[in-house]
Amino acid sequence: MRLITWNINSVRLRIGLVRRLLDEQQPDILCLQETKTPDELFPRAEFEPLGYRHMLVHGMKGYNGVAILSRAPFAAAATRSWCARTDCRHATVELPGGIELHNIYVPAGGDIPDPDANPKFAHKLQFLDELTAWFGAERGAARPMIAVGDLNIAPLETDVWSHKQLLSVVSHTPIEVERLAALQQAGGFVDAVRHFVPAEQRLYTWWSYRARDWAASDRGRRLDHIWVTPPLAGKLTAAQVHRDIRGWKQASDHVPVMIDFSS
Repeated sequence: MRLITWNINSVRLRIGLVRRLLDEQQPDILCLQETKTPDELFPRAEFEPLGYRHMLVHGMKGYNGVAILSRAPFAAAATRSWCARTDCRHATVELPGGIELHNIYVPAGGDIPDPDANPKFAHKLQFLDELTAWFGAERGAARPMIAVGDLNIAPLETDVWSHKQLLSVVSHTPIEVERLAALQQAGGFVDAVRHFVPAEQRLYTWWSYRARDWAASDRGRRLDHIWVTPPLAGKLTAAQVHRDIRGWKQASDHVPVMIDFSS
């Protein structure tokens, strides 16, 4: 099984790029975040002829939104809301073999890393706390699970271009890194990409649009993640961050992250 997660930053605007990705990489499952479209306008007709006839779409106009596209049918599908908001950030399906897949889009958190001064940052921390409590109470490491998405946190020093300069920048602050670690522990998750890429090696999945030459400056962050629980960790066969896709015309500022499993 091949799975790809991608913050597409508007699926309708970048539908051509999604089709190209599907054609080149042939994943069995594609998880998208920041689809930015209500469900009735999601481009289902573009995906069905490509073999992705099974979809869980959870979107809203102009903001957020997650979607799961699959070649195989779902045994179950649901969406979840956190922080008393219906802002389309979490979709979950049951895949063949009883594997539970969670597609999550964590709030970015604004610019000021202070929950008292910045309601967006407070929302981000609350979202993570509620998600952590739910995984801890309702799920466990013995269950075969995959959690993917734009988690909007770069946890390791090598997940950012400058640990020292980004310590006080939202996405790499100690409080966020601690919250992400708590979430990972609550679900018993293993970082599937770092399973193959040593922690000492720099690895990014996002580069700002503000950079004149993103590749030359290479000021990236690893915000997009794939985690698996121990029952699936032994079946991991490969992982790849598709850095080159950041150079495609009208690209998203995030790139796809891919993992392969053995049967």
